[in-house]
Amino acid sequence: MINGKKVVVVLPAYHAAKTLQQTYDAIPKDIVDEILLVDDASKDETVKIARELGITTFQHKVNLGYGANQKTCYREALARGADIVIMVHPDYQYDPRLVPSMAHMIGSDLYDAVMASRILGGTALSGGMPIYKYIANRFLTATQNLLIGAKLSEYHTGYRAFSREVLEKLPLLNNSDDFVFDNEMLTQTLAYGYRVGEVSCPTKYFPEASSINFKRSCKYGIGVLITSVKCRLWKWGLYKPYIFRNSPTARLGSPYYENHTREKEVADTAA
Repeated sequence: MINGKKVVVVLPAYHAAKTLQQTYDAIPKDIVDEILLVDDASKDETVKIARELGITTFQHKVNLGYGANQKTCYREALARGADIVIMVHPDYQYDPRLVPSMAHMIGSDLYDAVMASRILGGTALSGGMPIYKYIANRFLTATQNLLIGAKLSEYHTGYRAFSREVLEKLPLLNNSDDFVFDNEMLTQTLAYGYRVGEVSCPTKYFPEASSINFKRSCKYGIGVLITSVKCRLWKWGLYKPYIFRNSPTARLGSPYYENHTREKEVADTAA
């Protein structure tokens, strides 16, 4: 705990058997109260290894997508009383040792969300980020800062921490179940006025680390630009996109989501 606040780390997993133990071992256990893993119907031994490690584990019955995985992660963390939720990819691309720093920034009420930026430290390329991804990252980030009205160093990191309030109040169920979920969620966080901080994070690219291919990267980039334009039009009062329709049924705690989605799509395999 930090200042009486429960800290939960969530691991959105898909074919993470080769790197899960390494990621788990690197997570600082002194301030983390619980670790949850959600497996998106992997065909390897991700779930078996997670159980052996004693991680509370949930498994999608079918592959639902990266965004849907996160929705399950956050819902289950909230159900367990989490006050601070940190998403760590179990592919060991991001360093789990930053968990305490990110948690303290929220636990001390400095920020409502914290992003671990690969750009701040200037090590993205030396860490193995493909040059085309680096250029796309810089272009998309500059465009998003202009359209959304923020000053982040990057919008595309998968290493994030959120307060309970952010996770409870954002209309996350309106977001995509695919990779653009990350960007829609961060855009919502900024658009609704939550405080977003950043920490510098070294990153590693290697064969076992998950990464979307060029075609899906292009699809993601187009989705990012569309999301940013929607946000600007929403700010101008010209358009109310679906992702900004913030009704109770669009939030993770909605009765429909609790009573139907979990039963139909997620098998509880808690260790």
